Amino acid sequence: MITKDKRLLGTVAGAMILAAVTGFGVARCSADPAAAPTAEGDKEAASEALPSSLAITPEAIKAAKIGVETIGAGGLGSEIISQATVTAAPSGEAIVTARAGGAVTRLFKRLGDPVSAGETIAIVQSRDAAQIAAERIAADARSTLAQKNLHREKTLFDQKVSARVDYEQAQAEAAAAAAEAQRARAAASAAQVTRDGSSVIVASPISGRITAENASLGAFVQPETELFRVADPSKVQIEAAVGPADAQRLSPGDRAIIELPDGRTIDARVRAVTPGLSGDTRSATAVLDVTGALQPGLAVRVRLLPSRGAETGGPVRIVIADEALQTLEGRDVVFVRTKEGFRAQTVTVGQRSAGRVEILSGLKPGQIVATKNAFLLKAELGKGAGEEE
Repeated sequence: MITKDKRLLGTVAGAMILAAVTGFGVARCSADPAAAPTAEGDKEAASEALPSSLAITPEAIKAAKIGVETIGAGGLGSEIISQATVTAAPSGEAIVTARAGGAVTRLFKRLGDPVSAGETIAIVQSRDAAQIAAERIAADARSTLAQKNLHREKTLFDQKVSARVDYEQAQAEAAAAAAEAQRARAAASAAQVTRDGSSVIVASPISGRITAENASLGAFVQPETELFRVADPSKVQIEAAVGPADAQRLSPGDRAIIELPDGRTIDARVRAVTPGLSGDTRSATAVLDVTGALQPGLAVRVRLLPSRGAETGGPVRIVIADEALQTLEGRDVVFVRTKEGFRAQTVTVGQRSAGRVEILSGLKPGQIVATKNAFLLKAELGKGAGEEE
């Protein structure tokens, strides 16, 4: 086993990233056939070869900002690369309005504040609210009176003092009064009138954060005017533009990989593809379901993996990010995640396109490889050459 002191990388970028990283170590390993000596005459060269395994703790991986990705089968021809935008899901954004016109008298939340579903954001004092409350009280009173009249007419009818027509008329009036009272209560509830009947409550229908605020204390607002906008960052979707031919290959449930600006990747699934084409871009829109909190409006790159039209026959091919491919002692290698850290795996490279490279052999679907900052692992192995104790 070879141990190493923690030294700065030769480049400034590497020095900044690894200055605080601990837990690195290298070990010579002959599991890679391309790295093993093939003859007695190669022993001296093998002794000077770089080690192929690197022991690194999860904390060090995180500190060095080394990105990883689980690879799957499929050549360059099976992937669809698209630019996409994070948008709020239909249930993830709400426009909050006042149900009646009036003056804003109280504000409980500000821009960026978190809110819960049903939580009061503002109070609007309104004459309309007073009228709605008065109609509710009057309707309740008329319903109560109609019920009393119905009870009296029923008593008189049972005693054969009153005619049946009077009893039936009282029944109809009671039913109409009850319906009017129910309508008045529903109107007051929809307007969210306060208990004293002087104002209406402005409440958020969903949980999230306030992303827009158009209300000021004392300002007069018209009914249904947008006062706030609330968004839930955990309820987002990805809208990716795809060409007509690629849209034909996509189906609901197809896997997709979201590449974030910081180098991280997130798995997603195709929920739907629009049947028509956009008039401006002449492209269809693939809507992807994604879990996790993403900022609406964020521009991302998407790799769509359609289940139809994929390459069939021949060897299993794998596509990885170009930055995951490194050169070690003249060999093309990819750093595969192991229990102890990473192992340099020799690979055979095929075609390249749009920052992606096709691997013809050396990797298997399901393996986890280093992508972002993979060059740091190569640098650590390079520093371990000749340091065997």
